[in-house]
Amino acid sequence: MDHKITMENLQEIIQSIPLLSASASRLLQVTANPDHELEEVISLVKTDANLTARVLKVVNSAAFGLMTEITSIDRAISYLGERIIVSIAIGDCAGKLFEKELSGYEAAGGALWKHDLRTAIAARELVVQSGADISPDLAFTAGLLHDIGKSLISDYLKDTAPDAVSQISSQDSYDYLAAEEKLVGIPHTVAGYELAKAWQLPNELCEVILHHHKPSEAAEEARALTYAVHLGDNIAMLGGFGTGSDSLQYHLDSGYNEYLNLPPKVLDSVMLEVDIEFQKLEQSLEGMGG
Repeated sequence: MDHKITMENLQEIIQSIPLLSASASRLLQVTANPDHELEEVISLVKTDANLTARVLKVVNSAAFGLMTEITSIDRAISYLGERIIVSIAIGDCAGKLFEKELSGYEAAGGALWKHDLRTAIAARELVVQSGADISPDLAFTAGLLHDIGKSLISDYLKDTAPDAVSQISSQDSYDYLAAEEKLVGIPHTVAGYELAKAWQLPNELCEVILHHHKPSEAAEEARALTYAVHLGDNIAMLGGFGTGSDSLQYHLDSGYNEYLNLPPKVLDSVMLEVDIEFQKLEQSLEGMGG
């Protein structure tokens, strides 16, 4: 395979990927609006029989250990919360992208889902701990989707990992993003951004996907959210859940303090919370990412 990707190649790849379902797309639009209400989420889920069935299956799974079965979709959504509903909707539509073996990053199938889920949990917790004026559930969704572009360019990166790591080692200013661009022409951030636009995702999510390694370049209205995902991404990698050869091969932007007022030693408590929440969510969402 020719390792270089043109924008035309990328659009062909994107066209081969199923669109998000109408209900999943609308769900992402609604939950990105800070003034939305849970009733809107419930109404949306009710319009999709498959999503309704999946939500009821998840809420009654062993992961939650409920004494009494929940048969009402209203109760199920209220119990699970928006972040899990969004995870189910995304997983049902795009599960294959998350499950894919990332051979170009030397990562096994399911590694992307685990990394993204941990990033999502961390980003949400960082927003909560900082008291930032950002929806915690939007931070979760952004974390879940931030690396989706890796699935699109991974095959083109096959056998390039040693070159990429070698280039980074020899140049201080270099990181894996620059290596991707040099080796295949398009980094995973741009690939993910183009997919996000094709899926008609809300602007804030598109900004996070494009700028999560360089959050200072995000649009002002999405910058705090992008910093939360940037930091959450690094926390996931520090916890041993990266996506293979690129793990911890990016620069940390310390400017997050301007946007997230985090108390001292918060990263330790966030990492602990990520471990606890990950165990619960991974079990409840089993089958969507590995």
